[in-house]
Amino acid sequence: MMANAPRHPGARRAAVHLLDRILGEGRMLSDLLAAGALDALDPAERARAQRLAADTLRGLERADRVLKRHLRKTPQLHVMNVLRLATVELCTGGDAHGVVNEAVTLIAGHKRLSAMKGLVNAVLRKVASDGPAAWDRLRVPHLPKWLRAPLVAAYDAPTVARMEAAHFAGAPTDLTARDDADAVAAATGGGALLPTGSIRLREPGQISALPGYATGAWWVQDAAAALPARILAAQPGEAVLDLCAAPGGKTMQLAAAGAEVTALDLSETRMKRVQENLARTGLAATCLTGDALEHQGGPYDAILLDAPCSATGTIRRHPDLPHARDGAGIAELIALQAAMLDHALTLLKPGGRLMFCTCSLLPDEGECQIEEALARHPGLSVDAGALALPGIEQSWRTEEGGLRLRPDLWAEQGGMDGFYMALLRS
Repeated sequence: MMANAPRHPGARRAAVHLLDRILGEGRMLSDLLAAGALDALDPAERARAQRLAADTLRGLERADRVLKRHLRKTPQLHVMNVLRLATVELCTGGDAHGVVNEAVTLIAGHKRLSAMKGLVNAVLRKVASDGPAAWDRLRVPHLPKWLRAPLVAAYDAPTVARMEAAHFAGAPTDLTARDDADAVAAATGGGALLPTGSIRLREPGQISALPGYATGAWWVQDAAAALPARILAAQPGEAVLDLCAAPGGKTMQLAAAGAEVTALDLSETRMKRVQENLARTGLAATCLTGDALEHQGGPYDAILLDAPCSATGTIRRHPDLPHARDGAGIAELIALQAAMLDHALTLLKPGGRLMFCTCSLLPDEGECQIEEALARHPGLSVDAGALALPGIEQSWRTEEGGLRLRPDLWAEQGGMDGFYMALLRS
């Protein structure tokens, strides 16, 4: 995971700062990055800092178990995070001399904590000696109880263990092509063309430096996240609404299909990102900032509702989520999803179709939402036939006619985000 970890104190210092905010304040990494937490670093260092923080969060349970045998008591959070980051590096191939020295330097330069540099040095030298062997014997880190318990209840313990293995492994980079997926796969250095049409890159390097980025030939989008728009199958000239559109991957898919797209999002900042992505790819959509529950446009031929959710399906890409959240607020999200779904149905033309999806592993945010929507709306039906697309496996289909995707699926190919989706017809 960290064999090629950076040797630069700047990246490590920034990574520890991110860990302090995530583990100490419950902040999300995406929010910290959007607020400029790494803006002082150059692009390469920024990427290294983010990778260091993410790898530390993935291995946090293991790091704490390795450190526990060398600590009489847990030190102050900042010191602990320096130790955690260094331990993950040391146990996954980092250079012992450089990692230990820079960890000590980080503490020595801290006004209030400099007296702890001796402890840091002593502990990490022990970790460098016995940590790598201990690391490999430790279990794959478990999800926190607030999430693990409902997932085990919904699936089973072996399935959840496979999900946890996928989370620990991290995620490759998937691309969606604007036009020609085969050409993008070839141009980006032999990317693998997945059965559903996405392109998977194992070691992409700096994304903005890849061929086709500047010309907008593709955009980054997990293979699972690309399926809702493919199943919706927007047609040229159709009026299509993309609710909760940011960051814009699905908007671009709909626009690339030739639809007349209206993209709506509550956040002005996130909508700017959608506009930037559209500009880069040369695609067009009407972009609106506003509340999905108050939108009165249309009527639309089709609507894609990627509803706000717990995002528990994205942990392999966002390892901060289990540590920054505690499960609070999920009931409110479930109520919001139902309200959005009901409102979206009022915006459809007669016979129109609505794609409902969430990047959640919790059935309450997926299968249960559709079952309850069908009960509330007698004329509503699920179009299970729309799932008959290349690459979609029969075992992914659910009883009510939707699609349940999990991180442990496609394990040999690098997994996929957890998602639920169902195509409704009014």
